[in-house]
Order: sequence, then C-alpha cells, then structure tokens
Amino acid sequence: MRRFAAAPPLALAALAASAACRPAERTAPATPAPPAGISAEALREDLFVLADDSLAGRATGTRGAQIAAEYLAARLAAAGVEPAGDSGYFQRVPFVRGTYGAGTRFEVTGAGGTTPLALGGDLVPLPALGRGTPLPRLVAEGEVVYLGYVAGAGAVRPEAVGELAGKVVVLVNGAPPGTAPGERAALEAEGRIGPRLRALVPLRPAAIVVLGAGRSASFVDQLARRVTGEGAADGALAAAAVAMGAPDSARTLPMLLLGRARAGSPLLPDGWPHAARPGPVAGRRLRAQVDNAFSALNVVGVVRGSDPALRDSYVAFGAHYDHIGITPGAADSVNNGADDDASGSAALLGIARRFVAEARPRRSLLFVWHVAEEIGLLGSEWFAAHPTVPIDSMVAQLNADMIGRNAPDSLYVVGPAAAPNGQSRALGAILDSVNAAASRPFALNRELDSPRHPEQLYFRSDHYNYARRGVPVLFLTTGLHADYHQPSDEAARIDFPKLARVATLMYDLGRTLADRPTRPR
Repeated sequence: MRRFAAAPPLALAALAASAACRPAERTAPATPAPPAGISAEALREDLFVLADDSLAGRATGTRGAQIAAEYLAARLAAAGVEPAGDSGYFQRVPFVRGTYGAGTRFEVTGAGGTTPLALGGDLVPLPALGRGTPLPRLVAEGEVVYLGYVAGAGAVRPEAVGELAGKVVVLVNGAPPGTAPGERAALEAEGRIGPRLRALVPLRPAAIVVLGAGRSASFVDQLARRVTGEGAADGALAAAAVAMGAPDSARTLPMLLLGRARAGSPLLPDGWPHAARPGPVAGRRLRAQVDNAFSALNVVGVVRGSDPALRDSYVAFGAHYDHIGITPGAADSVNNGADDDASGSAALLGIARRFVAEARPRRSLLFVWHVAEEIGLLGSEWFAAHPTVPIDSMVAQLNADMIGRNAPDSLYVVGPAAAPNGQSRALGAILDSVNAAASRPFALNRELDSPRHPEQLYFRSDHYNYARRGVPVLFLTTGLHADYHQPSDEAARIDFPKLARVATLMYDLGRTLADRPTRPR
C-alpha cells in the first residue's frame, strides 16, 4: 500500500513550482486451519520467496522486482493459468528513471569539429516536471541560438533573434557582468527559470538549455549528483522510477537541459560573458539523446469461464508485488514487504490455483499483479488505461493489499461507500452475503470506507484506478500496523491461517460473481 503523501521526484518539483497515524497491532493466537482448497502452507511457500532478502525489497525498476515478476509468471504457468499480458504473462509498463544509461549523448558540431559534452559534468536532462505535466522530448537536434540571460537587463526577447522553432535555445540563469552585488541573488534564483520556460515552450524549440551561473550553478550540481547516481553502488538499478514513460512522438515539451555556464563552452558565444551577442552561435548544432527508459512488468493471467455467453466478461483480482526497496544505512536495510503486499500477491496465486483445479464458473477470472503501486499506483494506472481485456468487460475488481496481519477475525472493506455514484454498493452487499455463509465469518469493518477518512485508503491502492473508470471495486485489507513500510514487515510475522481465510473469502466472492447472470449493479 502506498503512502498517501509522497515527496516529488528529485528536485524537479522546485523547478515545476518555479516554471499515518497507524492502528496498533493486536497480538492474537493463531487461527484454526482454513477450509480445504487454499492451503496456508502453499501461501507460506510463495510469500517467503516474494519477501526474501535476496529480492532487496522489490522496488520498481530493480532486479528484485524483475525476479518477483518472473516467479509469479512461473507459478501461473505451473498451475495452468493462461497468460494474458501483451508479452506472455507480462504487460510491459513504460517508465523513465531519474538516472541515465549509456545511450545518453550530447555533442556540439561546428566548424572546429565535434565536441562531446558530459552527462552531469556539462549537461543534466530533466525527464519530467512532475505528475500530470507534459513530458520533455528525449531526442533533439538543432542550431544553437543564444538568448542571453533568463531575467533582468541581460534577457533578450525571442523576436530579437528570429524564428526559434526547431532550434536549441540557450539561456544563462545568472547575473551579467557589472551587476550590482545587491541585485545578483535575485537574478541567480532558480525561481526565475519556470516563467521563462513557459514563455519559450509555445515557440516550439527543439530544446531549451539553461546554464546556471553563480548560486544557481550549485543547484545544477546537486541535480547532477542525483541523476547520475553518484555515490550509489548501482545508480541505474537503485534509482526509483520518476514518471510514466512515453515514446518521443507523444512528448510535447522541448528537451529540457540544465548545465553550468562556463567561459569557452561550445553552447555559448565566443567571448562570453564579457562579449556575447544574442543569436546563432557560430554555426554550431547540438545533438542530444537521453537514455533513461525502461519497462517494468505487470503480471497478468486468466482462467477461462465455462459459459459461452458470459466467458468474455471477467471478475478481476488484483494485488501489487512491488515494495519500497532498501533503506540505506539501516542495520536491517531490506524492506521485505511481507504484508505489503506479498500477502496479497501470494493470495492471488492461491485463488488462481483453486479456480484451475475446480469446476470453472460461468465468467472468466482475470488476475493482475500490479507493479509500481508504491510510487503512485502507476502499474494499475497503466493497466486500466491499456487493459489486455476490455475495461467494460470487468464486472468487478477485487483488490487485496496487506491481508495477513492483526486480529484473527478482523477485515476492513473499502469501496462500497467510498466509490462514486454508488457503483460498488451492490458488490458490498454480495460480499456481506458470502461472508455470512462462511463457516467462520469475518467481522467486516467499514470505518475506512469513505473518501473523507483521514487515512484516505480508498485512494491508496490499485482498485482506485479501476473505480475511476466505473468498475465496481472492493478493497480488502487487514489494516495498517507498526511494521508498515519498515524492514520489520517480514514473512515470519504473517498469520498464514488468517491469510488463507481471506483468500478463501475472495475466492468464494469471485465464484459467486462469476456465476451470477447479471453484473453487480
């Protein structure tokens, strides 16, 4: 389960601005063995693998997350669940990182030949300006045009240098020579950059390069250390994904680059800073390519229904298999995420195996293990926007996130009241009926089932992206605890008999929904 408030990636929020109270866990004796069908021991086997230290906390973009996805796919194949991704069991989810690969290159060509520019030392790309904003291009080439300073008397109006479409526009964020000491700080502030970018973007340059001088050069240095992974054992793998990826054809902003303003830079006119005329820079051209794309994986499988009239509709089950990775410097640095959400991931495997082993219901069952829940519900956002089955064929989505802890009979339900337009109320009533028929019903707790509850759980797990598209949803969780997002969330703390009971309830609910002739409306 993701935290409700997350810090913006890198220092980009600063540029964009310028351009839980946890319930206490109650100790309880182990619950009795669940009904036959979903084995606590089988769940234990899967969960101990997913929460093992060797997976290093399963952070999106790391080898540990890749191993977890491959394990889930292997278990589905062994059980006889059909693949339902876009690449076998996998659906590839595009991202960009805050660090860059070997394909990142910058070079300036001119009469004197070609001058390479170093990533970090000379230029730093901005891959994104924050969630919800357009994305900058990753490939750019164009004639270099110097436009003076970002602000103050040294700033040059674009019309003074002619057409900028397809050009590489270079500005200096700093104070021109001769600026009075008392005025320098204001001209070097990063807050000047955003308004100038907004004014230049509609002119359709291929790239905008802002070179920092004075105090703003230190801002560039800090950003360079972060995006190049300096000081990290493996910056490329340790870096979190910072934005959904997109092909360059779908990117609408010019490439955005930051750097240091230095005399003799091939991006600045000869003689800068004392003798520099705005306009084309001695026939020079910049070629730039940013390599920071990667694909994370949703894992998708389907168990086909038996009724020809209903098998093209689906009861969807969901969980997320990613977690938050490593806490550097801690005595126990691995955030294993046993409850969050290896518990839900293992439960979905058990549910899928049981549906394969028993008589098929009328509708089909769709299983999705989402990636990148912890960094903004991004895997489910991608799946809901690019589903491998039609989104309107899903009669319900049942989400399991943190279902293995706390009191034996306690289970929270979110969705029937929180989802808009009453779209999940009928689903909540069916859950009540199925739970009441169980040999040992749960005490269903609905205190979190409100979009106004302080914990905001309705917005914090993957069901939300389905509910936004009108799919009836149920989010089942056994609640937060003191080990939430801590290295102490370990497999040994899971109540496996309780986990098996929650999985069995989800199975029974899924079968009831799959056999109903009508949708839960």
